[in-house]
Amino acid sequence: MSDTPADLGFPAPDAEALVRTALDEDLGPDDLDVTTLATFDAEATCRAEVVARADGVVAGLPVVPLVFREVAARLGLPEPVVTVSASDGDRVTRGEVLATVEGRTQVLLIGERTMLNILSRLSGVATHTRRWADALEGTRCTVLDTRKTTPGMRSLQKYAVRAGGGTNKRMGLYDTAMIKDNHKLAAGSLTAAYRAIRERFPDVPVQVEVTTVDEALEAVRMGARFVMCDNMPVELLRETVEAVRATGEQVEIEATGGLTLDVAHDYAATGIDYLSVGGLTHSSPILDIALDFVDA
Repeated sequence: MSDTPADLGFPAPDAEALVRTALDEDLGPDDLDVTTLATFDAEATCRAEVVARADGVVAGLPVVPLVFREVAARLGLPEPVVTVSASDGDRVTRGEVLATVEGRTQVLLIGERTMLNILSRLSGVATHTRRWADALEGTRCTVLDTRKTTPGMRSLQKYAVRAGGGTNKRMGLYDTAMIKDNHKLAAGSLTAAYRAIRERFPDVPVQVEVTTVDEALEAVRMGARFVMCDNMPVELLRETVEAVRATGEQVEIEATGGLTLDVAHDYAATGIDYLSVGGLTHSSPILDIALDFVDA
């Protein structure tokens, strides 16, 4: 098994809040599943398995007991027993049982879709990220996520990126300054924007988006130690990396914008430290996962 959820930093409070919101959407103001409550007695019990329906990387398994615990509390019924048989970050195969759940049938049926929605989405992010991590294996380069996350799911999606072998960039607008084209235009220049940030927030890390060699060198001269090379073709990127490294400063260099898996290794070979890929969180298809009832 791979890293445990604790090693990966599972964001339990955010997961609990998301589960509550998702169940509110599904059950309405009176906590009703009209089909399940009408067809199953509260005393009925069953056993079910959480099963991968496709090969991939799993992420979000701690959500399984969270969902069923919350449903049981809302119904005033005992919490189901959840036995997890995989770890977040594991590569799983079609047909593999990820967890078993035993308890009241009403609880399992009501929580089924919420649990699968979250688990499948997070596992899809982890699976997509693993493809990038595998493509970059053997290079110095790491794949990064962005802020292009589903509202309300940022910490969980970034957790899934870690489970898939990627690395998180900034968590939000508050923890790292990032100077992009519109900031340069509004401030009057890259230098003016950098100075304004340093004056107002002297201790915050600053990253600067650049599109030319000259811009990259300007950023380094100003003191930037992280430059993002935006939409550069490979040859221009290589030239920029060489110029920045020649300054002797310890600068982290990222390629960003329109990157695809088929060119990932070519970009990594230029000597950059990171590839930034918004698609890890905004365009990952889900990993197909099901809850199969085996003893009702």
